[in-house]
Amino acid sequence: GFAAAQTELGVGPSTISNHITALEQRLGVSLCQRGRGGFKLSDKGKLVFAETQRLLRNMEEFSVGVSALKGQLVGEIRVGLVDAIATDPNARLHAAFADYLSVPNDIRFEVTQNQPQELLQKVLSGAIDVAIGSFPHKAAGLSYQPLHRETHALYCGAKHPFFGMPAPQLNLQTLLRADMVGRGYWRDRHHAELGFENIKAVVYEIEPQLILIRSGRFIGYLPEHYAAHWVAQGELRCLSPVAPSFDCGFDLVVKKGLKPSRALASLIESIRAAHAAEQFD
Repeated sequence: GFAAAQTELGVGPSTISNHITALEQRLGVSLCQRGRGGFKLSDKGKLVFAETQRLLRNMEEFSVGVSALKGQLVGEIRVGLVDAIATDPNARLHAAFADYLSVPNDIRFEVTQNQPQELLQKVLSGAIDVAIGSFPHKAAGLSYQPLHRETHALYCGAKHPFFGMPAPQLNLQTLLRADMVGRGYWRDRHHAELGFENIKAVVYEIEPQLILIRSGRFIGYLPEHYAAHWVAQGELRCLSPVAPSFDCGFDLVVKKGLKPSRALASLIESIRAAHAAEQFD
């Protein structure tokens, strides 16, 4: 509606209304209903919106095609990532981007972070071009290319009773009965397979999980690379010498059957090459 457009465009609602009215007069159709009843596109407005999107895509493809004649990588690339991967030494995305952008280019990046399932849905819908993360529940219609693995271990915070408990007193059964914070996208079955009985809090990102663990009220799994700083600072204790740790595979995901642009194909190759080089270092 106009209220949302007002913030995005930095102009008042009356100015937006005038522009829409002028556009409707030029096209000879009513594009939307607006007023006290709210904002809604008309049927013809929906068609104009779809055709406008198609026009913009064609213009971008024209620009990309012409620039390709000069040997440049051109276009907009939308990448989706899971959270808390910047500290992972096995995640070589910084090296991939450095290699990718070392050639002449006019690339515009849009990089977002989302939960794993949301990333998969966005790849399917075309909202993003490529997703990178660990995906415990695979979606059909997508191609998954393995990149690297990430180890998760169990931790407690400095205020938790387990933190100062002597190692001989910590046993697996005690840990399995403790209040735990789990991740919603793993679902209950994952925690049950590990043997934990009391999932008292659920999060969908790793940062809020860390906050709850540091509260001293919960134990929970974190990526080892992400927890390392807090362990060194004496804020976390790793409990995985007693409790099981596990690995998550990270994949590069694109839509199955996708015919990528030259710019996107080059990025995918840079990401794969960077992670292949890491495996053979």
